[in-house]
Amino acid sequence: MKIVFLDLKTMGEVPNLHLLEQHGNVTYYETTTPAEVPARIKEADIIIVNKVNLDKPALEAATNLKLICVAATGTNNIDKVAAAERGIVVKNVVDYSSASVAQLTFAMLLHLLHKLPYFDNYVKQGEYAQSEIFTHLNHPFREIKNKRFGIIGLGNIGRQVARIAEAFGAEVVYYSASGGNTNQPYQRLELEEFLRTSDIISIHEPLNEYTQNLLHYNRLQLLKPSAILINVGRGGIVNEADLVRALNENLLLAAGLDVFEQEPIEANNPFLNIQHKEKLVLTPHIAWASVEARTLLVEKLAQNIQTFLQEGK
Repeated sequence: MKIVFLDLKTMGEVPNLHLLEQHGNVTYYETTTPAEVPARIKEADIIIVNKVNLDKPALEAATNLKLICVAATGTNNIDKVAAAERGIVVKNVVDYSSASVAQLTFAMLLHLLHKLPYFDNYVKQGEYAQSEIFTHLNHPFREIKNKRFGIIGLGNIGRQVARIAEAFGAEVVYYSASGGNTNQPYQRLELEEFLRTSDIISIHEPLNEYTQNLLHYNRLQLLKPSAILINVGRGGIVNEADLVRALNENLLLAAGLDVFEQEPIEANNPFLNIQHKEKLVLTPHIAWASVEARTLLVEKLAQNIQTFLQEGK
């Protein structure tokens, strides 16, 4: 089997890539531009791809292609209709990063709640050494306990976040953008009540027709001035320009985002020009990417290939 991995650089260094090599001759490319795709997949039996787009013209160039393994959960970058027409199987990977994403969710939340950079600087710059008292109360912070923790998207990751929020003593509620997912041990709210009453909002939905531009300015106006918003789901769920406007107008306390409408973000992204930078924490789509999560991802990729080959036989 000829296996081609088109964007290995998106995986970083993982210790178990050899698992893929058990199933065929693997050619690795660090990155692949759209123009390079047809030639690189022309003779491939199996393609592994994270974010490279595989549209109909590209797939038509791959005359031997039998399987596309997506090294992610989302498959928006694959023309699944064109693949089905050719009898090409598309397999994604699910539930490999729940712990990693949940961990960054709370890292962002605690960063914003506790204002750690401020207190760290207060001590390191010598101001604490000159204090008349043993503590410093000029920047108050609040607890998660007894707060309403609202989750948008109660799948594997959302449920992991819910369990951690409960451990902190929060009241967990959720909103389902599709209107389904009703069999959950938490209270389900309609969007307006969800936004008006949640102290913390954490987004764990995919980007689709239900979630595109879900949180625009009119809806952000519903938030409590003390609310904190975290988006580790997908860029495009929160309107970026509207969120910056809402933060500048103090419609909410703070926000943390790991995902963006355009990735990497453009140099003129509105987040880079926010008035009060301490209200915003940004990370470059890393929530999924703990070493453990990436290792498990490769393991599941190899399992998908093995299962396909066994079924084919």
